[in-house]
Amino acid sequence: MKNSTYLLIFFLAISLISCEEVIDLDLEESEPRLVIDASVIWYLNTEGNEQRITLSKTTGFYEDEIEPVIDAQVSIEADDGEEFIFEHQDQGIYTNNNFNPRFEENYSLEINYKEEIYTASSSFVPVPGIDFIEQNDEGGFTREDLEIEPFFTDPEGEENFYLFTFRDFSISKLSLEIYEDEFTDGNQVSATYSDEDLAAGDEVFVTMEGISEAFYNYLFILRSQGGDNGGGPFQSQPATVKGNIINETNPENYPFGYFRLSEADSTSYIIQ
Repeated sequence: MKNSTYLLIFFLAISLISCEEVIDLDLEESEPRLVIDASVIWYLNTEGNEQRITLSKTTGFYEDEIEPVIDAQVSIEADDGEEFIFEHQDQGIYTNNNFNPRFEENYSLEINYKEEIYTASSSFVPVPGIDFIEQNDEGGFTREDLEIEPFFTDPEGEENFYLFTFRDFSISKLSLEIYEDEFTDGNQVSATYSDEDLAAGDEVFVTMEGISEAFYNYLFILRSQGGDNGGGPFQSQPATVKGNIINETNPENYPFGYFRLSEADSTSYIIQ
């Protein structure tokens, strides 16, 4: 009887293996759209004159390589009429080394690509800067992970929104965190970053940026759609999240991406 049971399990396993089949889904294809990475970052204690904008096109689900856009005209103009031309360098990267960042000045982006004009406008958002960083050896959800906390002092009486970027090159991970000061106005508060793979000797690069409320909401929606469950074959598809860049020539052919100007502070911390 025992041998019969083993044989039954064996043949059941064989039948399950033989039923495996690789299925390639025939996904609906659409015309490629322009993807615009137009984040103008002005780091504290720098002139902020060297700026870059990256252009690419959307690709198919099964394609790994990003297709750069190399034949566009890109410029930013300040309200006082000063214009900054971004020249293409390589792989869809357009640069300007004479940018003039100023607060209380509105800037307008214009991109001419395939006889269509894309535009957006924004202004610089200041940042208070990072005061110091502390390490907590009992952090994370399990209270067993290493955690670092960059502290900063939020300006009192203002609505402020922040983006923190944590880069740990030793484990090739990038983490983005967004914060708003609705309940912490005027206080010294901290952002947090933890990961189960963090180890002593790892160097984590921390960047803090001041961002607008509109960009905060944009990132919040993107993060909400990303979720933590990884999706599934029967999960409803997320809605398209549009940025603040519009196609003046053909609104239906809208781009992906965002135009923003942020003051930023950055530092690094070595895990103890």
